[in-house]
Amino acid sequence: MSSITSLGIGSGLDLNGLLEQMQEAEQAKLEPIAQQVETQQVQISAYGEIQSALSGFDDSVAALNDPALYQSVTSDVSGSAVKAAAGAEASPGRYDVEVRQTATAGNLAAERVDGPDTVVTESGGELELTFANSELNHDVAIAADSTLEDVRDAINADPDAAVNASIVNDGDGHRLALMSEETGEQAAITGTNFDQLAAGNLADDPGGTVAQAGQDADLSVNGIDIVSPTNQLEDAIQGVTLDLQEPGNSTVVVERDDDTIRESIVGFVDAYNALKDMAGELTEFNGEEGEAGPLIGDSAVRAIESSLRNDLVAGVTQDGELSLLSDMGLSLSVDGTLELDEQQLDSALANDPDGVASFFAGDDDAAGLAGRLAGTTEQLLSSDGALKGSINSAETRIDSLGERFERTEQSIEQTIDRYRTQFQQLDTMMAQMNQTSSYLTEQLSNMGGGQGGGGGMGGMM
Repeated sequence: MSSITSLGIGSGLDLNGLLEQMQEAEQAKLEPIAQQVETQQVQISAYGEIQSALSGFDDSVAALNDPALYQSVTSDVSGSAVKAAAGAEASPGRYDVEVRQTATAGNLAAERVDGPDTVVTESGGELELTFANSELNHDVAIAADSTLEDVRDAINADPDAAVNASIVNDGDGHRLALMSEETGEQAAITGTNFDQLAAGNLADDPGGTVAQAGQDADLSVNGIDIVSPTNQLEDAIQGVTLDLQEPGNSTVVVERDDDTIRESIVGFVDAYNALKDMAGELTEFNGEEGEAGPLIGDSAVRAIESSLRNDLVAGVTQDGELSLLSDMGLSLSVDGTLELDEQQLDSALANDPDGVASFFAGDDDAAGLAGRLAGTTEQLLSSDGALKGSINSAETRIDSLGERFERTEQSIEQTIDRYRTQFQQLDTMMAQMNQTSSYLTEQLSNMGGGQGGGGGMGGMM
């Protein structure tokens, strides 16, 4: 008998269809495992969202915990004579600045030659540069057969020349123009030996050197006269850098930078509320849609909310007295979010700025609210914190479910192989039975024909 290569050929039954139905039924065993894996993955993603929001809140806490925030000042300038930038050491106050003259750099134009490519010296030599401050005097090496352009380039390539060189055309010829790198009287260039270096190669009308002396800045701050070799003064007003622009009058007002402090507190409120809203979305039950958040009833989220709320309501002890959120214009609403009374905050900043600083950033004796929250968020975000522990647990469950999924797949494959073998055996047996049945039917049919003939013979006898 030929072997059966396709189920159902021997039996005439739809064994392939039956086997597919049985395989689908077995595969259904994998769906609960896959759903559990998906649930864990959704939870890990939700933990990641909480972790991101908590990190954002931690950043806002760090900003409030920085004592430098409460020492920051800002400067406001009226008038165009100066620009000003205040640093942390600046003291609040009003400063009247009169600029009588700004500092300028000294200039010198050497004797003329015919053109920029005119050879200045065939034998080379040293170009002497002299300054009002003799300590700046310097000799620049000039190579043989150097043109005016070569002299310029040699000066600019020398880091100790203390001048910037260029070439100008005054209509009668070309001159080597030198400008002191620094402003002020003492940094001014006063002479060169260019005429000696270029002897015999000067223009027919070489003219003489043209020099313009550098000058110091001359100004007064609140009536105090000040002379400066530069237009940028860092010590005329403590902690304030003045940048002189032009002769004239300006008023510089230095004051505490309450706007930056206020922005940091608003950022703190917004970051906390963003975290609170995120936690609410992930743990709520939507009654209309009948759907629960992926972290509903989650202990890690409850621990985070409880820890932060406890820090917020505990208050801060300052000089033996307890200060509360409300003293800073902050309060916890019914839904657990923070609310800010900006008028109350502005009043606290205006009347007790040191108290605001101490409340949030603390002092030498104890941490403030931000310092306490920083410790809490650090622990919550640490490798052994509640969030990381929950993420690790979910990942462990996914690994375990993955192993269970593989074992179930193997079991299903073995079961289907066993069914396929049994169906093949059934198919073979049914084929054999069909063949036997056909054979017997044929034999019986033949026997029936033989009996009919014998009956006829008996009748004849």
